[in-house]
Amino acid sequence: MLVEKIRRGLDEWLIISILLCIFGFLKEIRPSEPFVYEFLIGPWRNLTDLQVNQQVYPVGTYSYLAQLVIVFLITDLCRYKPLIVLLGSTGIIVWAMLLWTTSLLEVQILEVLYGTFCACEVAYFTYIYAKVDREWYQLVTSHTRAAILLGRALSGIMAQLLISFELMDYRELNYITLSAMIGATFWSLFLPPAGESIYFHHNMMQQMPFLQKSKEAYALMWSHFVQAYSNKYTAKWSVWWALSTCGFIQVQVYMQPLWWAIVGDPKQKIYNGVVEAVLTVIGFLGALVSGLLKIDWKTKGDLSLACCSLLQGFTMIIASQTTQVVISYISYIVFGALYHLMITVASSEIAKHIKEDSYGLIFGINTFAALAFQTILTLGIVTGDMGFALPPRRQYFAYGFYHIILALVYIIIGLGSWFSSKYDYRRTSVTATETVSRL
Repeated sequence: MLVEKIRRGLDEWLIISILLCIFGFLKEIRPSEPFVYEFLIGPWRNLTDLQVNQQVYPVGTYSYLAQLVIVFLITDLCRYKPLIVLLGSTGIIVWAMLLWTTSLLEVQILEVLYGTFCACEVAYFTYIYAKVDREWYQLVTSHTRAAILLGRALSGIMAQLLISFELMDYRELNYITLSAMIGATFWSLFLPPAGESIYFHHNMMQQMPFLQKSKEAYALMWSHFVQAYSNKYTAKWSVWWALSTCGFIQVQVYMQPLWWAIVGDPKQKIYNGVVEAVLTVIGFLGALVSGLLKIDWKTKGDLSLACCSLLQGFTMIIASQTTQVVISYISYIVFGALYHLMITVASSEIAKHIKEDSYGLIFGINTFAALAFQTILTLGIVTGDMGFALPPRRQYFAYGFYHIILALVYIIIGLGSWFSSKYDYRRTSVTATETVSRL
């Protein structure tokens, strides 16, 4: 009887893992993304680089932030699956619009929907916490992460081969992405619905009226929030997680305009696809390596975070000043590899000090904070209405300076922790000495 129960439980988590992995793999088959900037400023759209940088990309950033708040609040209430289906459906609309619309306004509407697409990923990443027992969390998370990275790497390689051998142009790559979105949406229908959820639909609340259920759910959310962020160690790693993720997203979004500014010749071959594929593979290996590092992160974490941010800052400054696109490619790969290495460590350290049921909530809040900081960066550096509207090279110099400042902050935090520990040690020694003297 016990063996049969274990077998059924094993089969259930394995089936869910396979379904999630296939969906995650399909939604990452987006070979058009490494060359989307070239597509937008090419003959198919005839948008200027200024329009794309200041009037198109920022709309996606603002939309993502605004919709993440809504999606974050209703994901648990809707029991995850409807939002996962919405994710795929929105992807179909986005890439259909990329193929069959032409005006700047339509591209801006498309960016709003792309914000929906990105925001709904919260439901995908938190679905496992409602459908899988705690003992399988780590295993299913690793499976889904591997599937996503495999999809991204394959997309980059596919895109590069198709463009390099002139089998497709930048517009035609969108047909492959659209097909993958249709496949992902169809596959999402097979995901089993979540009968229970962490906050609104767990067993103790099944018979409660909706108003009382909502009060209980938000009270539980608040208790998880307070438990997590009242811990200084968790708060410190979460702040770095949010600020570093903000920097990484901003660098990733605007990297293609920088490469275009360096190359400056539409006839010259570019290798955006292979660069993204290499970064994905190295990022995956870095995430694996981070789990093997035998480091006391409580004592050496601040220094590690500072060194990582400092190196990232220097790579972005190099990328912003070089006249060789290959050097910019290498700088970007190093930057991303450092991010993937340390963000995995940061995620692990945060997870160790929060309640298991609050994983989705806390990382959702951290993601929201990252997007809020990214919005501030976009307003201050990219757009011309409120900010400086810096050209690509100066933008990346600013992003490098941003990471150097982040490094300095964590150097100060590390020194403060070191002096505090020395002071506590001396005070303990003095107290022990006085106790011995009295005896």
